[in-house]
Amino acid sequence: MRFWDASAIIPLLANQSPRLRLLELLDQDAEILAWWGTTVEISSALARREREKLLSAEEIAGALVATRELSESWHEIMPSDAVRQTAERLLRVHSMRAADSLQLAAALIAADHDTTAFEIVCLDGRLSSAARREGFTVIDL
Repeated sequence: MRFWDASAIIPLLANQSPRLRLLELLDQDAEILAWWGTTVEISSALARREREKLLSAEEIAGALVATRELSESWHEIMPSDAVRQTAERLLRVHSMRAADSLQLAAALIAADHDTTAFEIVCLDGRLSSAARREGFTVIDL
C-alpha cells in the first residue's frame, strides 16, 4: 500500500502527464491510502483547470465521477485530533500550505510515525520535500 497525495491522483482522473507512470504504480500495488480531504482537493484542482479552460465541462464531469468511484475503493485516513495536531506541528517546521500539512499529517498518523511503513506518491514539490525531511520515501516522478 502507498499513500497517494491528491497531486498524484489528479493526473489519473484528468488524463494528464505522467498518467502512464502513475498507472504502472497502481498496477504494482492497487491499494491506495488517502487523506479524508483528498476528494475536496481534487475537486478544487479540477475546478481551477475548468476555469482556466484547460479541461472542458464534460472532462470535469467525467473526472468527478471517476473521483467518486476511486475514493470508494481507497483506504481513508479520517480527521482526528492527532492529524490536526501533527499538521500544526508540520506547519511550524516546513514551508507548506495548510492542506499539504494535513496530507502529510495523515500519512504520519496512518504510519504510526514509522516512515518506513509505506511510500508516498506525490507530485507537489513542497509536500514531497517535507515528506522526505520527515523520513518518508517519496515517489515523485
